[in-house]
Amino acid sequence: MLPGSMGLLPSASLGDQGPGVYEPIHGSAPDIAGKGVANPLGSILSAAMALRHSLGLAEEAARLERAVDRALAAGLRTADIAAGGASVTTSQMGDAVADALDEGR
Repeated sequence: MLPGSMGLLPSASLGDQGPGVYEPIHGSAPDIAGKGVANPLGSILSAAMALRHSLGLAEEAARLERAVDRALAAGLRTADIAAGGASVTTSQMGDAVADALDEGR
């Protein structure tokens, strides 16, 4: 898959037993910490994976994924996926997903 940015990719380390470990595939990205340029969608989608696979909350996971889809459909992009166009900060993208989650109730 070619998603356009590692910031979009969730990941999970799952074993036969236990809840699993969920994180964005890019890890903590310390080189951009505090700059407001990280893409939070990989982290948010990792949380959706945890809801689905470790907590058995498939509908809640789907709601979170739909909120991410709505934020992207609204044209919001962090710098890593803006292709030189207008971009939002990490916080703004997170807020947009939270707003879209509230709208989906």
